Amino acid sequence: MKIGIFDSGYGGLTILEKIRARLPQYDYVYFGDNARTPYGSRSFEVVYQYTLECVKHLFDEGCQLVILACNTASAKALRTIQQNDLPNIAPNRRVLGVIRPTVEAIGEITKTRCVGLVATEGTIQSNSYPLEVAKLFSDVEVIGQACPMWVPLIESNEHHTLGADYFVHKYIDALFAKNSNIDTLILGCTHYPLLLEQIEKAVPAGVNILTQGDIVAASLEDYLGRHPEIASLCSRGGTIRFLTTESVDKFASSASIFLNQPIIAEHVTL
Repeated sequence: MKIGIFDSGYGGLTILEKIRARLPQYDYVYFGDNARTPYGSRSFEVVYQYTLECVKHLFDEGCQLVILACNTASAKALRTIQQNDLPNIAPNRRVLGVIRPTVEAIGEITKTRCVGLVATEGTIQSNSYPLEVAKLFSDVEVIGQACPMWVPLIESNEHHTLGADYFVHKYIDALFAKNSNIDTLILGCTHYPLLLEQIEKAVPAGVNILTQGDIVAASLEDYLGRHPEIASLCSRGGTIRFLTTESVDKFASSASIFLNQPIIAEHVTL
């Protein structure tokens, strides 16, 4: 059985790349719901329904474990799927998200106990990061800033333009205007590492920037080590398949922005 990586769009490819670099031996299926992206501005109910449909499809494709490599899906759908759906539809399979491992990483990093979060409107509105942080680090404050223009800029391959520089500075300046004590910045969307160079220039000196790829990859390796009963079911052929609800040609073209390799995708109708 394979490991599934799901995202509403293309950003999850940044997670996939880091996971495969750390755990190259496993077989993977990447599934992008590109025809219905973006999820960020959709309601909780719609995101939950879409995410559940895609998780079920990955189960049908033979995935034992599915990673929601999407902050919006992790924020709006993960808990419901884990608690309400898995016991009924697939009690022996697992669905994991990206928010918990990201939050776990901040405890030893922030010194001011003031953390910034840049994310989609949906992730910010869900309040998932502040709630998760409060469970683990009650003394840490999370200041959020929605960045609605960043994903469209990246997916249109405009993230190296002056327009992208303008919007990076606009949202980063707005965040630090809320609280100048922020010493750690969470990139709470899997697209955002593609803007890392501009973000590094925009933040004040000394601010730690957390990207999720390495964090999630390390967390998955740890999870499989702690759950050998799951790891033993995951096949080891080093293969990868790409599925999309969008045109396969469009997926291959856009995916090349995120991965430096040719992509052959398969179309899925839900």
